[in-house]
Amino acid sequence: MVVGELTQETDLLIIGGGPGGYSAAFSAAAHGISTTIVEATPALGGTCLHVGCIPSKTLLAMAEVMHLADGAKQYGLDYAPPKVNLEAMRAWKKQVVDRLAKGLESQCKKFGVERIKGKAVFEDSRHVTISGGDVSRIKFKQAIIATGSVPIRLRGIEIDSPRVVDSTGALELSDIPKTLLVIGGGYIGLELGSVYSALGSEVTVVEMTEGLLPGVDTDLARPLVKKLEKEFKEIRLSTKVTGMKNGDKAIEVLFDGANVPKTKTFDRVLVSVGRKPNSADLGLANTKVQVDQRGFVTIDDQLRTNDPKIFAIGDVAGEPMLAHKAIHEGRVAADVIAGKDIAYDRRAVPAVVFTDPEIAWCGLTETQAKAQNIAYEVKKVQWPASGRAVSIGRTDGLTKILFDPKTQRILGMGLVGPHVGEMIAEGVLAMEMAATATDIATTIHPHPTLSETIGDAAFAMLGGAAGH
Repeated sequence: MVVGELTQETDLLIIGGGPGGYSAAFSAAAHGISTTIVEATPALGGTCLHVGCIPSKTLLAMAEVMHLADGAKQYGLDYAPPKVNLEAMRAWKKQVVDRLAKGLESQCKKFGVERIKGKAVFEDSRHVTISGGDVSRIKFKQAIIATGSVPIRLRGIEIDSPRVVDSTGALELSDIPKTLLVIGGGYIGLELGSVYSALGSEVTVVEMTEGLLPGVDTDLARPLVKKLEKEFKEIRLSTKVTGMKNGDKAIEVLFDGANVPKTKTFDRVLVSVGRKPNSADLGLANTKVQVDQRGFVTIDDQLRTNDPKIFAIGDVAGEPMLAHKAIHEGRVAADVIAGKDIAYDRRAVPAVVFTDPEIAWCGLTETQAKAQNIAYEVKKVQWPASGRAVSIGRTDGLTKILFDPKTQRILGMGLVGPHVGEMIAEGVLAMEMAATATDIATTIHPHPTLSETIGDAAFAMLGGAAGH
């Protein structure tokens, strides 16, 4: 510390202003805890708001409008092809992000949370130094690490070229490449690939495993894969990228796999092979905080690290790397710090892939149940049995629920279809309440709606017949 430098004090220091960080800050402040949040970027919101969830879903909404217009032909409605105005699209995306960021700043003022710009590094278990801001040192009673995650780079393969981008670069929407290679068949790659395909790019996806969306229930992934096979130029599975070369006007990409070309050129390459926890360069070695081999901060069920004064939440604290999981963890950590006897239960964290169709699930998947030797009974409702699905021309959906065969308690729920991300909360609530098939079946679902298929699946578990 520089001689004469002042040390600011706070009861709770939160490092990171993403969904986990700001939710923890607002919750802690609501408990009357003096709270300071340190964020390296000028605005709160983190990756999710600025270069992740929100801008990607904004662009996906635009793609959805294009798909709806094209699909309206089956209703007898014929629209002219859309005229894409990239500048206006970027402006709308920025307007959405700026509006939400402004709302977070207002919340800071409302709850009396102090905002400090800069990068925090732990000196020890009570102090951090701040670089890049007006405050240079903070003494805290307790701290929460909420530093999120960063995209994984293909070391030794990825090259330094403006034509090779990660998800952040793809969301800038600088242009619409004629050809786009997406490396990685996970949800981020497929979401962004869907956006660029709708805008007119010829999209090729390569995935090193045997299927798209590794880890997702194959019954749920199947309708999406079938649709993407029509929309994308190519989908290459069990294929690795072994190198890239920067050409004058394109990127030459080298492949390894059965029945794939050894090389092919693309106007743009999107590297989307996952994310890693942002736990490096935080000075954690100066504390008792420990990280595992993958860089995740180790925590207990109250989100405490091995250092009793320091908590960790969100992506940096382990999978699943989802914003809503971070938000919930932030609230739990704040409650624990406020003295409440509460713990974080990971059994019912929903996941959503915002493609078209969407995929959403919570609890156990059938693959997990088999791997863990858990007894289950599965009930499926194909959406051609849904009057609502038929009326909107979207019979490609599926509702799938796993039940305990003895108690009929819900073990997991999976959905695929338009906007199922809005429906999965019923499954999450059912699991939180330890609901049974009877509880769901006797819950009156409005008719005609897609949510009826959830009730139908539960009714089928009771021996009834589904279909509306």
